[in-house]
Amino acid sequence: MRLLAAPDKFRGTLTARQAAAAIATGAARAGWTAFELPLADGGEGTLDVLGGGNRQTTVTGPLGDPVEAEWRLEEDGTALVEVALACGLSLAGGPEGNDPLRATSRGVGELIAAAAAEGARKVVVAVGGVASTDGGVGAVEALPAHLPPLEVACDVEARFLDAADVFAPQKGATTEQVRILRERLAQLDIPDLPGAGAAGGLAGGLAAMGARLVPGFDLVADRLGFDERLAEADLVVTGEGLLDATSFTGKVVGRVLERAATAGVEMLVLAGEVAANSPIDAFSLVERYGPERALSEPAECLAELVATALATRRNGP
Repeated sequence: MRLLAAPDKFRGTLTARQAAAAIATGAARAGWTAFELPLADGGEGTLDVLGGGNRQTTVTGPLGDPVEAEWRLEEDGTALVEVALACGLSLAGGPEGNDPLRATSRGVGELIAAAAAEGARKVVVAVGGVASTDGGVGAVEALPAHLPPLEVACDVEARFLDAADVFAPQKGATTEQVRILRERLAQLDIPDLPGAGAAGGLAGGLAAMGARLVPGFDLVADRLGFDERLAEADLVVTGEGLLDATSFTGKVVGRVLERAATAGVEMLVLAGEVAANSPIDAFSLVERYGPERALSEPAECLAELVATALATRRNGP
């Protein structure tokens, strides 16, 4: 029996790599052969699953303090930049520590400039998980005069003004701050493309500078050979920290399920927690093991849950 372990990160507890390893451990306990293929959708963790950083640059953090941001320059001249490492919400102290009206994406533009200075012929920008809702204004101000081609890997399909209405509250914005941010975005001449609202409108701001917006999952999956691995599997196991309705708007879990259904491969979905608005049933670590153990021993809980789920499959996949 061949299993493809293809999860996203379990935010706050496991990276996608750690989650894939835990799934593979559980599969081995049940007598399955597992191949680990940790995934991302353009949001946090994208650089890690694509090989990690091999460069580091000091840039302006989301609230103005300098941060050391890793990025990657590949042999073919492609640079990989993950915006969460420059202006991520976690760098601002989470929603509680963030200043939604002041947070800036400037560090992203500085990373792109650094990549161009080191000879990058193309820059892939993985967007998601940021503190800012500035429509990319900060990043655009810091872009180099001679801009290499940009490809923006979007982790959501949201339109530009959704950056304020839908996502700013998740970054600590009050109702009044959301109104101000929406007005700021509305004043910008940004193309209203699907995905333009990603990363606080940063995707839209870069699109206005000529960047091409692409679904982040597709970019990652194609680079990692996901479809080829899927074709070799009897079962694909995916998951993330919180499974809810947004998991099916361009995110890893929803897109894995789509491709698995098309390929005729059976699926198993696991999550740290399953929200009431999730459109599918899934195994929940919190429901099975309780919140305390699920948070303190996430890898072991995940391995146990996989082993149990596979053992109860009467006739295999």
